[in-house]
Amino acid sequence: MRRRTCSSVWSKGVKSMEKLTILYEDNHLIVVVKPQNTPSMDDISGDESMYSLVKDYIKEKYQKTGNVFLGIVHRLDRPTGGIMIFAKTSKCAERLSKQIRDNEVHKTYYCVTTRSPKQREETLTHYLKKDEKNNIVQIVPPLEKGAKKAVLHYKVLQTEGELALLEVKLITGRSHQIRVQLASIGCAIYGDNKYGLNKSTSTKNLALWAGRIEFTHPVTKQKMTFAIAPSGNPFDKFYLDKYFLR
Repeated sequence: MRRRTCSSVWSKGVKSMEKLTILYEDNHLIVVVKPQNTPSMDDISGDESMYSLVKDYIKEKYQKTGNVFLGIVHRLDRPTGGIMIFAKTSKCAERLSKQIRDNEVHKTYYCVTTRSPKQREETLTHYLKKDEKNNIVQIVPPLEKGAKKAVLHYKVLQTEGELALLEVKLITGRSHQIRVQLASIGCAIYGDNKYGLNKSTSTKNLALWAGRIEFTHPVTKQKMTFAIAPSGNPFDKFYLDKYFLR
């Protein structure tokens, strides 16, 4: 499947390093693609994270000595692949973080579910609570202690047999939100061994991809849009180009 990136101020294609795919870079920020099953930040697994990969890249490219500043302004769950933004200065990190808090950064996810939702398009609202010890999220009553409101909007783009390709836009950003909310309506994400009802799928990857992000450059104030299509099973069962070549 062809991959494509675009921006209102920059468009030169995808730059691939040995371990790092860069969509855009300037003096203030860097936009990269996180592979599935790679942690966003360093964790107890000891696996190489996107944070360390980008930091090492900056240190080597610009021959920086000592500690390199790199601000992580948002994260993707480990099984989720797709677009991530990192800030190269503290001012940029602060301004991007504010945009995220103010819901001015618009992220679009694409996923394949094991069945098609009854409604072709719908907004889902639940209250979620995370069990930190077991790393699992559950839907709970609104007044339960620790409950956080979770809202998303989905649209069915295509169907192929029992599978459905969905576009999902987050209104809130909660841990495991898309996986839990879609599973709650009987439409678990393909390959989801934690929240899926059918655990015998023919892929080791979760079919969830952060494919588009839109934000305002914190310094130049230009509108920025980046998009990149997922690939591999089961995304290759669908025609994706029309969603990423615009």
